[in-house]
Amino acid sequence: MLTTDAFLAHDAGPGHPERPARLSAVLRGIEECGLGDGARTVVPRAATLDELAAVHAPAYVAALERRCAAGGGALDADTSVVAASWEAAVLAAGAGLDAVERLRAGEATSAFCVVRPPGHHATPTRAMGFCLFNNVAVTAMALADAGERVAIVDWDAHHGNGTQEVFWRDERVLYVSLHQQPLYPGTGRLDERGDGDGLGTTLNVPLPAGATGDVYLRAMDEVVGPVVASFAPTWLLVSAGFDAHRADPLTGLALSSGDFADLTARVRALVPASRLVLLLEGGYDLEALRTSAAACTAALEGIELRPEAPTRGGGGLDAVRAAAALVSR
Repeated sequence: MLTTDAFLAHDAGPGHPERPARLSAVLRGIEECGLGDGARTVVPRAATLDELAAVHAPAYVAALERRCAAGGGALDADTSVVAASWEAAVLAAGAGLDAVERLRAGEATSAFCVVRPPGHHATPTRAMGFCLFNNVAVTAMALADAGERVAIVDWDAHHGNGTQEVFWRDERVLYVSLHQQPLYPGTGRLDERGDGDGLGTTLNVPLPAGATGDVYLRAMDEVVGPVVASFAPTWLLVSAGFDAHRADPLTGLALSSGDFADLTARVRALVPASRLVLLLEGGYDLEALRTSAAACTAALEGIELRPEAPTRGGGGLDAVRAAAALVSR
């Protein structure tokens, strides 16, 4: 696990759902998941300006640094920074890079980057949706530039529009998103498939409110798993949001913490050991974050932990069938 107290200093404002207590809830869940000393914690390194510039326009990076140095303020209606946000943001962007280096060195078989601010809404030129830098994209770009084939699975309830934009024309990176639709930010339709050399390396599975864990597992087994296997990635990155939980105040999906155990087990089976990195994205109910993070972390180590029973019977199978039909053409 890669995390640091510096993430607690980022403050998006009074009453904001993306609050420091989120990080504390995830860390409590990891402590309670039964791994003991097996859950090693390290402080991540910061991303360099060159690593950030591989994804984000240098003018945007410089402007964000200046804004934080000046004390912060609102970047848009949903996204704000304080002076400490710059350090938190560059450490969050560097956590995945650090995790890759440690996995390559044989220090672990998987890594969970418990970071904030989240990242998958950040585009090359702007912050949005609580996100400053696109943490998963920074890691994926560095891997792709090093000759790796990278798959990103994004199970956050909100579509990762920023990640999709970064790799829209990049055949080296497969981006797959399971998300609620309609929901912020409004992107992620089934027919959004990439363009140019990247045509076919974007896959969206938009699901209706009320979708349950059995629908997600059908999507993993019938759509995501086969597409990832065909792409044959050498690394798999997961945008691990937990806001698809039925208790989340910002979404309408109906998963339980037990479902996140099963989702994690599915992605764990898609790549060899030491080639899997999870990065925290959304999730805004603290108890749901705690139990979901516990289930997820245990599953990374092959331990069955389901604080809540998996869910069944929600809608969304038609969406899964439509996605399966699209990729089988």
